[in-house]
Amino acid sequence: MPIVNRAAELHDEIAAWRRQLHAKPEILFDVHETAAFVRAKLEAFGCDEVVTGLGRTGVVGLIRGSRGAGPTIGLRADMDALPIEEETGLPHRSTVPGRMHACGHDGHTAMLLGAARYLAETRNFAGTVAVIFQPAEEGGGGGREMVKDGMMERFAIERVFGMHNLPGLPVGHFAIRPGPIMAATAEFSVEVQGKGGHAAMPHKTVDPIVIAGQMIGALQTIAARAADPLESVVVSVTRIHGGDSHNIIPDRVRMEGTVRTLKKEVNALAEERLRALCTGIAAAHGASATVAYQSNYPVTFNHAEETAFAAEVARQVAGEAHVDTHVAPLMGGEDFSYMLEARPGAFIFLGNGDSAYLHNPRYDFNDEAIPHGVSYWVRLAETALRP
Repeated sequence: MPIVNRAAELHDEIAAWRRQLHAKPEILFDVHETAAFVRAKLEAFGCDEVVTGLGRTGVVGLIRGSRGAGPTIGLRADMDALPIEEETGLPHRSTVPGRMHACGHDGHTAMLLGAARYLAETRNFAGTVAVIFQPAEEGGGGGREMVKDGMMERFAIERVFGMHNLPGLPVGHFAIRPGPIMAATAEFSVEVQGKGGHAAMPHKTVDPIVIAGQMIGALQTIAARAADPLESVVVSVTRIHGGDSHNIIPDRVRMEGTVRTLKKEVNALAEERLRALCTGIAAAHGASATVAYQSNYPVTFNHAEETAFAAEVARQVAGEAHVDTHVAPLMGGEDFSYMLEARPGAFIFLGNGDSAYLHNPRYDFNDEAIPHGVSYWVRLAETALRP
């Protein structure tokens, strides 16, 4: 089965929703206008129940099939944007300074709304579809909060599925894999306490900038020498601050960064080596280092049975040649991982074509992907809940 005819018919309308959302981006849990937009659409579609306030500002719509009783499956989209100044220059560009939909969550929301409209019109399945619209994927853990609010138990969700656009993958293509598909995330900070003084007399100081520089280089040995070469680990220092004048060596330097891994054991190794390297290098120079390490999103882990099922649905929509079932894991984080820890399910990538990459100020979701995404959601629901 190729693209659903109704999805093609709704393409322009769904694209208009997407561009409306794009122009008014909201971040983290403060997605009140977006959530209200979603709620209004779901109610207009005739969803049997629309629940708001889950995970603070999340929305869930329930659509019951006309073919009898059956299980409930969850289909999830994220709603939040990013604190980035948009540089696309497009007519539908962000109207909010310093915020933009740079990860395509506007497209994810619009596609799931399109699928909800179709499913509410046809109801050709046995059971219930829960369409899940989640806030705060970009660092706030909105998925975790919705799970903590008892969403799975309240709606008796048995399986849950997610989707994300992927620049570089052609439009109309899908990519998935069993097991880890996106990385666990951790954040760290290191404060180096030295001894400040005149920049022309460094021998009378303990220079925390020089020490921090050595730490940055040494941290790269976690991937290069401490971890098994066959394992995946990324350690990136992304922020550093020290000093306020060209002629003063400061007392302290603070740096921050992120760690990405695909296994808990590798994350534990990264934390142990990071602490040892930073405190050891500081001590060797007569300074001290205070290290904070916070593990955040877990690995996004696709369950084998649900992955095989999702891949087969994608083949129905796109054809065998356009579905990659062995895509390499991405080292980005994704809080759909919390839902996959709570219930079996799978996370799939949808091609966004030759666009700027995610989190780039020149990125825009490709509206040509909409019929493919909507068709995937529709076929997945109808196949999973076939009477």
